[in-house]
Amino acid sequence: MRVAIRADASAAIGSGHVMRCASLADALRERGHAVDFVTRGLPAHLADDLHGRGHGLLALAPGTVTEAEDAAESRRRAGTPDWWVVDHYALGRTWELAVRHDGGRLLAIDDILRPHDSDLLLDQNLHGTPDERYATLVPPRCTRLLGPRYALLRAEFAQARATVAPRDGRVKRLLVFLGGMDADNVTERVLRAVQAARLADVGVDIVVGAGHPALERIQALAGELPNARCHVQTSRMVDLLAHADLAVGAGGTATWERCALGVPTLALCIADNQRDLLDAGSRAGIVYVPDSADQGDPDALATHLRALVGNTALRRWLSRNAFDCVDGNGARRVAAAMHAGGIVARRAVAADCDALHAWRNDPRVRGVSRNTEEIDLAAHRRWFERVLASPRQCLLVGEQAGEPVGVVRFDIEGDGAEVSIYLVPQAMGRGHGGPLLLAAEDWLRREQPAVTTLRAHVREDNPPSQRLFESTGYARQAADYAKRISR
Repeated sequence: MRVAIRADASAAIGSGHVMRCASLADALRERGHAVDFVTRGLPAHLADDLHGRGHGLLALAPGTVTEAEDAAESRRRAGTPDWWVVDHYALGRTWELAVRHDGGRLLAIDDILRPHDSDLLLDQNLHGTPDERYATLVPPRCTRLLGPRYALLRAEFAQARATVAPRDGRVKRLLVFLGGMDADNVTERVLRAVQAARLADVGVDIVVGAGHPALERIQALAGELPNARCHVQTSRMVDLLAHADLAVGAGGTATWERCALGVPTLALCIADNQRDLLDAGSRAGIVYVPDSADQGDPDALATHLRALVGNTALRRWLSRNAFDCVDGNGARRVAAAMHAGGIVARRAVAADCDALHAWRNDPRVRGVSRNTEEIDLAAHRRWFERVLASPRQCLLVGEQAGEPVGVVRFDIEGDGAEVSIYLVPQAMGRGHGGPLLLAAEDWLRREQPAVTTLRAHVREDNPPSQRLFESTGYARQAADYAKRISR
């Protein structure tokens, strides 16, 4: 599969669009797909980063153009990929209709609530009523991927979660990062606040991009702070976050990076499009956001910093909420949705009974089931009737373009559920397992919001199922043991 990603970066718009798309591109490349970035005026250090990750780069001519002109030029450069991905506030439905003139699917990445003509819509931000967003702004065929579980982060964040825990105890290291570009030099304002706060025995890591407009001043300020280090265009962001006890940062993609590693954060709004995210994040308790009047005043920020450093319970609460909000597997989920082309889950109905019996008795399905015996049709029908009537069981059929691809069952107990899954024989070997599981989880989240934990039993001799659950964010916690004794 070939994917073309249309995203830009500059001092004015920042680097967040390109960087989150790079995480998605990495997840797509893991699946064997080829990715080209289609960009206009991309800074050299970001171009080098994309090349270093193994992605192609198709440069558009510099200058300001209309959406239609941009779409035409993008099509000339990229041809007709299997998927277009667009993450750009200046390119919307007009661009999408024009670029898809020759076919192909399209994923629109958005967080400011605009109309789209897309097959998938991704808004990774927190919202109070996510299912209502975009309901009238996208076509009926569009699958909406909404919320921080789809946050586009590099794979290293999911890996690093195994080495960290929600923060407790005193603050030993403070991380300051206000975005890859920071055109308004908010970093200097924050460093003035750190100076005024006089945080004794707290080490400070300052991260700035190579294109920061006041790089020399930031480096000079870092030299004036005791125990401070300035990291320019660092590749160690995951490590720095993992060792941070507190952070000062902006809204945007970096919010989800900090959440994934449980870093309690004093968050600042440095762009209008971050306001809704930070408002919702503050209400959810995943970030600490000072009032707008305080955000421009270093002395006021110093007061907030001292308050956070001196309140272990508050930092612990922020850290736990943040850590529970994002698991770092969002890019893999989105890549799986693109790979599957839009699998949806629905509740099984009486008419599905005999088809499920045939699928379940296929030798390839029985071979990896707990019970490998062939199931009698009459017994299956009795079981099927009980399951449909049970309030503690949810039996779902996954479909793609109206054709069945698999079956998922949730057995609910309290706030947890055990999940069972299999693909129908004709859908095996097509990479549908992950997308089917994620589609079923989305259904469960909507229909059974009290369920907060999922578990699965996987046989030791079934590595494909083990990989399926690991790739969709499940953590192995224990092994099951059995012993047969003679009578």
